[in-house]
Amino acid sequence: MAKTLDDQLQQHLTTFALDSFRPGQAEVIKAVLAGRDCLCIMPTGGGKSLCYQLPAVMRDGVTLVVSPLIALMKDQVDTLQALGVRATLINSTLDAGEQNQRLAWMAAGHYDLVYIAPERLRSGRFLEALGRTAVQLLAVDEAHCISQWGHDFRPDYARLGALRRQLGSPTTIALTATATPEVRADVGKLLELRAPAVFITGFARPNLRFEVQYAPAARKDELLVDFLHQTPGAGIVYAATRRRCEEVASLCDAVGDRRVGLYHAGLDLEARRRAQEAFMAGDTPIVVATNAFGMGIDKADLRFVVHYNMPGSLEAYYQEAGRAGRDGHTSRCLLLYTPADRHVQEFFIENAYPSRETVARVYQYLCSLVEDPIEVTQQELKERLTLELGGEGIGACEQLLERCGAIERLATQENRAAVRLDSPLPSLVELLPREASAQRRVLRAIEGLVGARRGERVYFPLADLVDAADMPRDAVNRALRTLRRLPGFDYVPPFRGRAVHVCNRQRPFAKLDIDFTTLEQRKAREYEKLERVIGYATSGGCRQLEILRYFGDPQARHCGVCDNCGPAPHRARSAADAAVPAGSDESMLRCVRMALSGVARTQGRVGKGLVAKMLCGSQSQQLRKLRLDQLSTFGILSHLSQSDAGMLLDALIAAGLVEQKEAQRFRPTVRLTPYGQQVMKGQRALEAPLVVPGQLRWKLHRPAAPQPAASQPAPHAQSGTKPDGDAGRASATPLPAAVGRPDAASTADPDPATRPDYYWTWRVIDAGCSLAECARIRGLDHAALVQHLLRAAEAGYRVRATDIFTPGELDELTQRVLASDGQTRGAGGQSAAGVTADQEALFRRCTGGGSGGR
Repeated sequence: MAKTLDDQLQQHLTTFALDSFRPGQAEVIKAVLAGRDCLCIMPTGGGKSLCYQLPAVMRDGVTLVVSPLIALMKDQVDTLQALGVRATLINSTLDAGEQNQRLAWMAAGHYDLVYIAPERLRSGRFLEALGRTAVQLLAVDEAHCISQWGHDFRPDYARLGALRRQLGSPTTIALTATATPEVRADVGKLLELRAPAVFITGFARPNLRFEVQYAPAARKDELLVDFLHQTPGAGIVYAATRRRCEEVASLCDAVGDRRVGLYHAGLDLEARRRAQEAFMAGDTPIVVATNAFGMGIDKADLRFVVHYNMPGSLEAYYQEAGRAGRDGHTSRCLLLYTPADRHVQEFFIENAYPSRETVARVYQYLCSLVEDPIEVTQQELKERLTLELGGEGIGACEQLLERCGAIERLATQENRAAVRLDSPLPSLVELLPREASAQRRVLRAIEGLVGARRGERVYFPLADLVDAADMPRDAVNRALRTLRRLPGFDYVPPFRGRAVHVCNRQRPFAKLDIDFTTLEQRKAREYEKLERVIGYATSGGCRQLEILRYFGDPQARHCGVCDNCGPAPHRARSAADAAVPAGSDESMLRCVRMALSGVARTQGRVGKGLVAKMLCGSQSQQLRKLRLDQLSTFGILSHLSQSDAGMLLDALIAAGLVEQKEAQRFRPTVRLTPYGQQVMKGQRALEAPLVVPGQLRWKLHRPAAPQPAASQPAPHAQSGTKPDGDAGRASATPLPAAVGRPDAASTADPDPATRPDYYWTWRVIDAGCSLAECARIRGLDHAALVQHLLRAAEAGYRVRATDIFTPGELDELTQRVLASDGQTRGAGGQSAAGVTADQEALFRRCTGGGSGGR
């Protein structure tokens, strides 16, 4: 009896050492076998590869797999070959002879699966061999790379639509773990899929616990260390820049009990290889890396992924965080949220999408150089043109120019070394000791390349020397470093960057076909994606639900385990729980306007840290040097610590009231946005919530009166800078003055064992609790609390009227104090409005006996 399709699938499943399908796999495979084009959206670790590997062994012909993940490509091919599947890869890691052999075997049908990187589609030799190959299935992995709206757009992927047509439009399956509805539509359109079957098996990862911690810059390291101490096992810590990676790796290595590796694109290839292998083998449980690490990493037992800095998009975040817990066990994904981190991502966006003017300057400078090819690094170009971009920005300019045919960037393998042998000796080999066998071998090979051209500079590809010496490249380079010490041996290594050839120096920039309108649209989209990350970090809802809705998952539901879904003790630590409806409290709005006024006074000349010091009245020498202590807003928020003021400024930046602009790279200054100016002047309501940690929330709702710092006059009476216009009105209506707590040097706290009850009541109120909360904590009624606070105020402890009395009570008390003859009290010493004599005495003590306007 003929086997059913299900029987055949089950039989071939054993080829891959599996006994069952994961959710969605069987349905996708059946559609592919039926000849349908498919768009497959599966979560990381969901088994996307099997969806094309199994059909490849069930059908005649070659399955061509396009993937940008060269490391993963090799791992998959090695695994498939071990299982007896005829698979190979063709990429730049192979020498020319090996590539030709594999191309011939591909055309002859000796392989079931051939893996290539998209860059291979530029090779005429490969395309010619592909034209002789019976391709029955085209599999496009990481298919979001084809869409300009995707988070990892790669121009080489744009060739795939044309390739598919050249191949006769074979059955095609596009696979990705991260694609929004817009990107999915773009993938189908650009690949020209015919009524594709769309499979979305769900983006949800129920075993991942997503967490966000609000992390002021001063506390970020501490929070990371605490997390690592709480979380055993292997994991990845992502940081935004190479320098930050190195700092974080040093921190983790110094305080932890696990070995820590480092990985970023600035390390040489060998160092990166060692770091990756040690991590995969478990010798180094933790790796600190930029996003250069992880593509193709298939380590199932990662227990955590930490983002030390904010990523640029939710797609990137979910892909990187999703590397945790692939074995199905519970794992943690933590984002340390600092609003100012957005500045680094904005810098990356500006580098990736340079302006028309910047591209023009780079092109015109390259045309002005006489050498060909031009061996100038991107960093050297940036410095010569004094551009406010990183080297990556110059690289983006060169890519645009290459794409339109203005320049050609040569492969690093084409760069040439140079040597000059300037010695009367017939051979320099005899100058080397006999035991220096490697150096002698390399020197003989060089003398062979130079031949009779002694005394002149001889250029050659380093690969020729490697072949002539018949030694590994690393060993040849080590020998050359030693040989350079020999007299008469002058060696110049090949240029390490990509040399540039200008195709037509007479071609004006205006004639270049570069679509800057589309580039601007893509830049705007990147900024929108960044805003979505900030929205995720500040959301009070389910973390995973926020991500799933972004990806358009029809099965999206609350995860029940993230920091916002979990028990209250976890929620209290999250950034979202600190979101305060800013316009709901007049005293907090006053604090916001004071901070905005402080930013306005600095006129965009200084950074956030100095503004925070100025607002809280720091006695920093740097403030005096810059005369920031002479501003009318100096010390205007003296009841806040410098850390508190910094967190408030972060919240104002996140809410769009304050912006950071780069004066120097990674050294931004702060200034008001138009929205911030309107709020400061009272012309516009505070609309967006402020994201602040819980301990600051109460200080903003119940602020102390603005007090000048020691030895300073009140802000409105200072000489130096006079408040002007509406900008000075943020502090025009002062809060009730408070009696300062006695200086610790003159009045020490009593011994804890002998401290009176009123002291502990004062401590609870001073910590930011309301009167009702204090009553529950202390087990006292309202009258007893007032008595305790009155005694604390009489003892010299600072008690704020706004911490104790309601707005109605403050109005009544102010009127009573203003009335010189007082009000006639009823029985029990209580006024008609319900204000007691003790409350009046406490109010007088808090306000120094006068009205103390609010």
